[in-house]
Amino acid sequence: MKSYRVGFAGLVHDHVWGEMEHWKALGKAELIAAADPNRPLLEKARENGVSRTYDSWEEMLEREELDIVEVATDNASAVKVVEAAAPRGIHIKIEKPMAARLEQANRMVAAVKKAGVQLMIHWPTAFQAQHPLMFKMIRRGDIGQPYYFRLRCAHAGPKEIGCSNYFYEWLYDEQKNGAGALMDYCCYGADMCSYLFGLPERVVGIRAVLAKDYPLPDDNAMILMKYDKVFGVAEACWTEVATPLQPNPICLGSEGNIGVMNKQVIIQKKNGDVETIPPPVLPEGERNGPEYLVSCLETGREVEGQCSAKVSRDAQEILEAGLLSADRGEAVDLPITM
Repeated sequence: MKSYRVGFAGLVHDHVWGEMEHWKALGKAELIAAADPNRPLLEKARENGVSRTYDSWEEMLEREELDIVEVATDNASAVKVVEAAAPRGIHIKIEKPMAARLEQANRMVAAVKKAGVQLMIHWPTAFQAQHPLMFKMIRRGDIGQPYYFRLRCAHAGPKEIGCSNYFYEWLYDEQKNGAGALMDYCCYGADMCSYLFGLPERVVGIRAVLAKDYPLPDDNAMILMKYDKVFGVAEACWTEVATPLQPNPICLGSEGNIGVMNKQVIIQKKNGDVETIPPPVLPEGERNGPEYLVSCLETGREVEGQCSAKVSRDAQEILEAGLLSADRGEAVDLPITM
C-alpha cells in the first residue's frame, strides 16, 4: 500500500489542525514536514506528529520529497506555493477559498494544468452529508426548476469565537484575505452556486462594517448572483450571536422548496406535503478532504464537484465580482475582463 508523503505549507489557517487529524487517521499518509515562520505553530505541528519543521515553505519544498502539500497560508500567499509545488509534481490541497483575488486563482489553475497535478480546494461543507444529498435532489429535479438559492454563513466573529490570533490577524487584513467577512464567508455560497448553476450573468455585492469597533475590512456582506433562471444569494456575517431558526441553505423551485435544518434535508412539495430526510452516511473515500484527494489519486479520477479547481475558480470570480461591485457601487457583468 502506497504511503503519501504530506507537507504543510503554512499553519496560520486554523482549519489545518482538523485536516492534520484526518491525514493521520487515513492510515496511508506520512506527516513529513511543516513550514511556518511562527515558532509556536511549528511546535504544535511537532506535537501533532509532523517529523520535521522549517521556517519557510520554500526551504521545505527544496529539501523534502513530497507527494502532497497542504496549503494553510493566508489566501493571498497560496498562489506562490502552488506555482512552486506544481512543477515538482506535488499534488496540492488548499483551504477555502483558493485565493484572495481572481488573478491568483487563474494562475493556480494554469500552474497545475501545465504540471499535470491535482489541485483540490477544501470546502468543509462538501463533507457534511446533508449538503451532497440536497444538491443531488436539486439536480435531479425534485423541486422542479430552481429560481432562488441562498446560503447564510455567520458567527460572532473570528476573534470572538476563539480563532487563533495567527488566523484572525490575516482575516482582518484586506490584502492577505481579499476582503473581510465577504471573502471568508460569502465564499461558501459562491462555491455552492458555482457548483449548481455555473457562472452567473451579473453580480451585485455590498459590504460594510456594521458592528465591530476595531479595524477590519467588513463584518457583514452580501452577494447577489443573477442567472438566467435563478437568483443566488451568498450572505456573510461576523456579528451574529444567535443562529436564526430557518433552513440554511435553502432552494426554492417551481415544484417545491428544499433546505437543511438540524443536519437533515427538508423538502416541501407544491401541494404542501413536507418530508424530512436524514442524509445517508458518506461513502468511504468521500468522508473528508484528505480521504477524498487520496481516493482520486488512487483511482485516477479528477477532483470533482465543489472541491474542484474549476468550480472553486468560478466561485473566486463570483467573489471578485461581488468585491468590485461593493466597492464601485454598481453591478458587475461576468465573465470579468482581466
